[in-house]
Formats: sequence, structure tokens, C-alpha cells
Amino acid sequence: MKVTETDLPGCLLFEPRVFGDERGFFYEAFNLDKLAPLGLAPRFVQGNVSRSGRGVLRGLHYQWPRPQGKFVSVLEGEVWDVAVDIRRGSPTFGRSAAAVLSAENKRQFWIPEGFAHGFVVLGEQATLNYLCTATYDPQADAAIRWDDADLAIDWPVGNPMLSGKDAAAPFLADIPADRLPPYEG
Repeated sequence: MKVTETDLPGCLLFEPRVFGDERGFFYEAFNLDKLAPLGLAPRFVQGNVSRSGRGVLRGLHYQWPRPQGKFVSVLEGEVWDVAVDIRRGSPTFGRSAAAVLSAENKRQFWIPEGFAHGFVVLGEQATLNYLCTATYDPQADAAIRWDDADLAIDWPVGNPMLSGKDAAAPFLADIPADRLPPYEG
């Protein structure tokens, strides 16, 4: 397994070792023993699958309180996946890291608690799988505006298809401090 650090401390990109032949392929999608040397010991309590069509952008989502760490992979298609540090007082507050995840490259993105997450579909459709460290809590559900200029995210789409919730999400600067996780570095 190849591990790549992103510009955001704690957000890691994993590329599993793939074994393939004329029958197909096999790879380990998750192995806690291999994460332990990296200081990771996530306890996943919920798994989600999301399917979206071309140009659909979902995010930027987070939960507070009851934050979720997410281990994201793509089972079908290709997405541009983004994590944003939203921890109050963090030296990287408001900065993002992004990666192309696809069924072909089999990359996985670890997004720790305290970060917002979003993605946009690059092909005809994409199916994502993500494991979460906390269950979904509608009372903690929150979002940040995908095109917040202060975040300077260079999305590879200009006019994505959004849910009503995502289109109406506030800018990061407009979110009260008590609705953002604290930095505990």
C-alpha cells in the first residue's frame, strides 16, 4: 500500500496494491494493522454508498458535534474528491486538499474528523463507498458553500448540479464558531 500525505496534515491518500490477471483483480480495501503505524485506528460504525451522475456535486458536508472521519473510495466511475480543514484555530483552517478517485486507480482518501468533505462526478456516473467513524446525526448535519471564494477550491466544473441544501449552504466565514469543531493539535 502506498500512502501519500496531502497538503492537510492528517488527510491521507492510499493506493492499495492490486493483484490482477485475466480473471479480474483483488486488493485489500481496508486493513487496520497497516494503518496503525501511521497513527490511525479508526473505528468505523457506518458504511455508506452514494451514486451520482455527471456534474453532480455533493458537499461540502460535515457534522458538528459528533464529527465523522471518512474513508472514501470509488467503486464505479471517477470523482474529484475534496477535504477542507474547518477546525477553529487550526494552522490550515480553510485550506483544502483534493484528489481524483476512480474505480480504475482504486485510490482511497482518509478524511479525519474536523474536516468537511465534498466531491464532483467527472464521468457519466460514479458510485462512492465511504466508511464513517460516527453514525449520521441529522441534528449535527451541516454544510459549507461549495464555491466559497475564501476556500479557493479549484473545482473542475463550473455549473454543477446541487441539492437545495448544498446550494443554500453558508460560507465558512458566516458559520458561528460553536458550529465548527475546535483544533486540538
